[in-house]
Amino acid sequence: MQATSHGAFQGDNPLDYSLPLAILQICLVVVVTRGLAYILRPLRQPRVIAEIIPAILNRVLGLSALGRSTKFLHAVFPPKSLPVLDTLANIGLLFFLFLVGLELDIAAIRRTGKKALAIALAGISLPFALGIGTSFAFRATIVKGAPQGPFLVFMGVALSITAFPVLARILAELKLLTTDLGRMAMSAAAVNDVAAWILLALAVALSGDGSPIISLWVLLTGVGFVIAIILLLRPLLAWMANRSPDGEPVKEVYICATLAIVLAASFTTDVIGIHALFGAFMVGIVVPKEGPFAGVLIEKVEDLISGLFLPLYFVSSGLKTNVATISGAKSWGLLVLVITNACIGKIGGTVITSLVVKIPMREAVTLGFLMNTKGLVELIVLNIGRDRKVLNDESFAILVLMALFTTFITTPIVMAIYKPARPSVPYKRRTVEGSPSVADSELRVLACFHSNRNVPTLLNLVESSRGTSRRRLAMYAMHLVELSERSSAISMVHRTRRNAMPFFNSGDKDGQMVVAFEAFQQLSTVRVKPMTAISDLETIHRDVINSAAEKRAAIVIMPYHKMLQHDGTFHSLGSQYHDMNKRVLRGAPCSVAILVDRGLGGHSQVAAKNVAFSVSVLFFGGPDDREALAYATRMAEHPGVAVTLTRFRPSRPPHDEESDEAAVEAFKSKVGAVKDGSVSGKEEVLEAINSLSNCNMFVVGRMPPTEPLVERPEELGPVGSYLASPEFKTSASVLVIKRYDPATNPASKRFDPKARPPVATDVEDDDEEMDGGGGSASVVPVQWTPTHDSA
Repeated sequence: MQATSHGAFQGDNPLDYSLPLAILQICLVVVVTRGLAYILRPLRQPRVIAEIIPAILNRVLGLSALGRSTKFLHAVFPPKSLPVLDTLANIGLLFFLFLVGLELDIAAIRRTGKKALAIALAGISLPFALGIGTSFAFRATIVKGAPQGPFLVFMGVALSITAFPVLARILAELKLLTTDLGRMAMSAAAVNDVAAWILLALAVALSGDGSPIISLWVLLTGVGFVIAIILLLRPLLAWMANRSPDGEPVKEVYICATLAIVLAASFTTDVIGIHALFGAFMVGIVVPKEGPFAGVLIEKVEDLISGLFLPLYFVSSGLKTNVATISGAKSWGLLVLVITNACIGKIGGTVITSLVVKIPMREAVTLGFLMNTKGLVELIVLNIGRDRKVLNDESFAILVLMALFTTFITTPIVMAIYKPARPSVPYKRRTVEGSPSVADSELRVLACFHSNRNVPTLLNLVESSRGTSRRRLAMYAMHLVELSERSSAISMVHRTRRNAMPFFNSGDKDGQMVVAFEAFQQLSTVRVKPMTAISDLETIHRDVINSAAEKRAAIVIMPYHKMLQHDGTFHSLGSQYHDMNKRVLRGAPCSVAILVDRGLGGHSQVAAKNVAFSVSVLFFGGPDDREALAYATRMAEHPGVAVTLTRFRPSRPPHDEESDEAAVEAFKSKVGAVKDGSVSGKEEVLEAINSLSNCNMFVVGRMPPTEPLVERPEELGPVGSYLASPEFKTSASVLVIKRYDPATNPASKRFDPKARPPVATDVEDDDEEMDGGGGSASVVPVQWTPTHDSA
């Protein structure tokens, strides 16, 4: 095929030329796979399912977007175009395997615990043995001419693989990613991943057409290549990484040289006779993981490869999968046999080993199904086996359907059999303004942030709110990390910090966050427990809500969905961040505060002895304003914080005026005078607020009984929306507080003591967790079933 046409007006059919046909194929693949992924989202299926199913349907049923005919399939995916499609797909696959190597931390795998290592080895050995047994049934029926040794190894590898990236997606969807079970599964899958590549290299080396001597030479040369990569290439890449310090852009010549090395290594392994993929994978492994160099490589490569070229590989695999070759009782019986053996081997081996190492039965069975997930590596093995004539069309189709089936059933089965963690326990203190019985108890704050820019203001706010008594405030600092479809998101999970702190180690910025929290805890009386929530933005609010219930937080502090720019204006992070805050406000089991960050205390944490903040409380009345006043009263206990209460008396008194008066009197008795006055209109309110613009922070209720000060109030309410608007000229941060009220917060009733039988719990059961050093902190989601209030 020629590359380009002269155009339709010249009488040429663009589909007869390779370039326009490849463009059309890529566009069609991206649209169809992303559309099907969206359709399958309610079923929580990984994207690999959506990327391979359309091609199989087109191949088998002749289905297309334009009709029930094979004409469209042969026009868009003609046989003569498949070499070009395969070439593009394999180039994308080369760089994707380079990314996989970049994200694989061998040092972390060496530190894998004994339990995870035992589970991984059992999850490989038993299905590998059953795969070898299954191969004899295949050779006796449908694969009679295949070479015995390579076929045995390929079948064993095909049944023993666990897809590390696909498993991470499934765990994220099920909110298990940072639980003990999720970490165990990820550690075992990482070991399984490395073992699968070693076995695959062995299988490829044995699959040649030559004598066993040639296979031995291929294997020995491959070992020599690995040694050369470690001894010669690794120092060169380390030199480039060392010359790329943090805070400075990585030189383009280093990026270009690394990508060229990937291609050169792939060419070398192809010449050796292993496969071009192994060269790219090995280069990725030896790239230094510390510093910005690896992160920049990922950023430069992954979007183009993962978004456009990698789906071509799945489609190419689907087009080669002709399920029509599976006909008759014998073929379908082999499909049932291979699925059964794959499940028995992987699930059975994992469950037995898990029980031996004292993992409970339900967690062991769940772990078995999770480890039975297949994905990209499985397809790579099968495609290499097909290309090497080890697998024929029928056995290839059977094994592809096995991979799809085992992956498809993972999510629904795990959802059905596993309820993680302990149930949510009722607790008394759900607000800052506690009853007398809990007023002196420890105040637990779940403080969330998106990036290191939010950390200084958050620490300064918590320091100002710590109260006077020792251990009166405990802060759970939750880093909200988006798990996107980008492959590098998996590295956030896999490369957790070596000291068991739950911040992923992708650069010095994250190290700075950890140091900031460690220093704050040492210099302050506040107890600090860092946490991480890794999830997609549509469901990450569940991590916040469930963690607030589990930690028995009295208040959740959420960052505003807009970020302050250098010119003093706010830039929206996106509607998903806005929706996240609104969902937390609706479903939280305690009070919620939205923090509008204008740099309280500057761009760094202020030492306790240097704290000098002025705080203005705007009090109109109502439960939210009383909660804001209670929080400001705590701030007033700090010797470096001066709190001023400005009371606005609306023309129509609220129905709970007595509660408002009691709250104000309590503030007067503890803090001091109140600026009191009546207002008759919006203009007077605005004038009074503008006169306070020189303070460091405003603390307001979310829904006070007053008319909106802006046309379209956001989730900050009628007053808070004005304080965060560009019309209000100030450098003060704003804390907008919503008081917990199950009557107006129906989604939180599942956490209310009246909604379920009381559960005995130790109020201080988190003390050991927060005081103990080196413990792993994680978001442990709480499964729940909606219940109705008992009358």
